[in-house]
Amino acid sequence: MGVARWIQARRRSAPADGNRADGAGEPEGEETRLTALRAALGAIGTTLDEETTCSELPLAAVRLVGGAAAVMRRTGKIVSGYEAMAGDPDVLPDVRWATAVAREAGTPAADRQPEPWTEQPPSSRGRPALCVPLTSGDDQYGVLVAGRRGARFTRSEAELLALLGERAASHIRHARAYDLVSRTAGDLQRALLAEPGRPHPNLDVAIRYLPAGSSRVLVGGDWCETVRLHFGRTLLVVGDVMGHGLEAAVDMSAYRSSLRYIASSDLPPHRVLRQMDDIAAGEAERRPATCLLARIDPGRGQVTLASAGHLPPVLISEDGRTTPLSVPVGPPLGTGFGGYESATHQLAPDQTLVLFTDGLVERRGEDIDSSMARLSALRFTGHGVDEVLDTILTNLDARHAEDDVAVLAARPYPRRESAEVADDAEVMGS
Repeated sequence: MGVARWIQARRRSAPADGNRADGAGEPEGEETRLTALRAALGAIGTTLDEETTCSELPLAAVRLVGGAAAVMRRTGKIVSGYEAMAGDPDVLPDVRWATAVAREAGTPAADRQPEPWTEQPPSSRGRPALCVPLTSGDDQYGVLVAGRRGARFTRSEAELLALLGERAASHIRHARAYDLVSRTAGDLQRALLAEPGRPHPNLDVAIRYLPAGSSRVLVGGDWCETVRLHFGRTLLVVGDVMGHGLEAAVDMSAYRSSLRYIASSDLPPHRVLRQMDDIAAGEAERRPATCLLARIDPGRGQVTLASAGHLPPVLISEDGRTTPLSVPVGPPLGTGFGGYESATHQLAPDQTLVLFTDGLVERRGEDIDSSMARLSALRFTGHGVDEVLDTILTNLDARHAEDDVAVLAARPYPRRESAEVADDAEVMGS
């Protein structure tokens, strides 16, 4: 709509008879300006980040009209100083004038001209300048301030800057809405991840969760869980809901709740997955999820695994070598296909089991076998489970992963009969 309005305004400004004083070169000039406008608009809002949009806007303004430009952001009644300046800052107007315009922008006044900008004409104390409100709908996000030496801004230039301001304001509105949803999803997921179950004292457990990229990236549905079972056993879980954002975090909560309920009946891992799949498949809006279960029995020195489309865990031996454990892989949860199976492996007290989501190892354009080989190549020397996770996250550069990362490490202790009997009595009495 803004570009169309600008074109119409330019047509109205042309002589009615179509004659131009500068001859036949004008159509080409008009086409050149329109091309420049399209390029400037396309350079604004390239990300869902408000800071980036506010940096792109002054650069685009200077490319179109020269001089210098800056943004003053407004949040409620608070107006920032000049930000993201482009060009020579000495040609910008007095910040007090721009601040006053920013505070009054969007407020109708009887003595204000109808154009969507406020002009400061050149004088003995100042240079020509324009303030363009950054307004989207009823929301006002600040102003674009432009200044230069010499001639005042033409009406055509002011229209161009107003169009840039409209585009930037629209992207700022989306960026702030995006941030709100991201913070909500992040708060929800942090609250859920902050309450893992309590494993038996015969199992040492450490958990890490890292969101992808920066805190501005939408939170995903990765999660970890531990569930105490009878007879000193503990069920370890990692899962990954497909997608990102608030919906993924909500579905993650639903999967976690159903897991806790089903696991309390002490079913084998593959039957736990089967029931979780049945519940999820009956909810049309529920997103599919991958999931890996590991039931650890320190008394028998065993771990029983079952997978719903999830990557296998790795086992770190006493000598520090890392080996993937085989596990039958069924379809993701929520598909309704079922077909899950379990596999049992030996797990000695001096060995560490590591479960993780795919964000830990997968890299864009790389085969999954190569990704797993990178993890298997790691070597460890006599550290606790926390140190094991720190080593893994550092060597795999997990803080720069393209997806969320959830990882869990567990190491069993030898079974202490008297302590286990008291512990089981506590569980059954609760």
